[in-house]
Amino acid sequence: MRTLAPTKVIAVDGGGSRCRVAVCAADGTVLGRAEGAAANPATDLGTAVRHLRAAIAEAARAAGIPENANGTEIAALPAWLALAGVVNERIAGAVAEAMPFRQCRVSDDRPSNMVGALGGADGFVAAIGTGSFLGRQAAGRRGFVGGWGLQLGDQASGAWLGRELLARVLLAVDGLAPRSDLINEVLTEFGDPGEIALFANRASPADHARLAPRVVAAARGGDRGALALMRAGSAYLARALRRLGFGPNDVLCLTGGLGPAYAEFLPPAFARNLIAPRGSALDGAIRLALELAR
Repeated sequence: MRTLAPTKVIAVDGGGSRCRVAVCAADGTVLGRAEGAAANPATDLGTAVRHLRAAIAEAARAAGIPENANGTEIAALPAWLALAGVVNERIAGAVAEAMPFRQCRVSDDRPSNMVGALGGADGFVAAIGTGSFLGRQAAGRRGFVGGWGLQLGDQASGAWLGRELLARVLLAVDGLAPRSDLINEVLTEFGDPGEIALFANRASPADHARLAPRVVAAARGGDRGALALMRAGSAYLARALRRLGFGPNDVLCLTGGLGPAYAEFLPPAFARNLIAPRGSALDGAIRLALELAR
């Protein structure tokens, strides 16, 4: 007997501040949407699961999927959950086991971000917000660099720029780096070097990232300390793109809150074929859910 293809799918984009859910028809038409609270399973698995299940139930209601005691209809839908913090199969498996779906794929949020930005086409992505990663999509295959978090990675990201700015301020205090207007401003705002060290000890990646727009603005104004940071971030991006196989005819999409700011600092070989994002991370999760259902 031939198995009928599912008529609907569920797609989830989740992170440290919110999760978004879409229920879609087989042609990609969105039938219902919902937004929930934070859903990073590496930070708090139980909380992430509760928030995900609540948002999924809300999206199902919006799509007209009836609620019943055993959840038969929603359980039959293929689902792709793209979540920040899914760094290995153990976490992915724990999330999948807590979901109501019989066919469920849980991944980190890099594939959905890249597929959404490229619209399913071949190309490269540098996704740079509070954190960072780079990716390549070619002939149906995907590869990634980065996305390991601020403690061990996230180079060029907003959090990295903010942390490196504070480190540079302390180097300047010690006479090991040149002063600049931005460095002097930050030191004045904190009052003394010790306060910078205390702040850094308790700061989250988001706290560090709040300094990033000042780095970008100062670099555009010619501040040498800020320029050094943006050039260091750009050098990392160029190195990672080369590692992924970037060539002269390839396109690059700079996404995230900070990604487009790097366009003017990248070497010409990478900046000449920039494209705008074609969709969001949730759009990417929808495409992946539809792929799963085929």
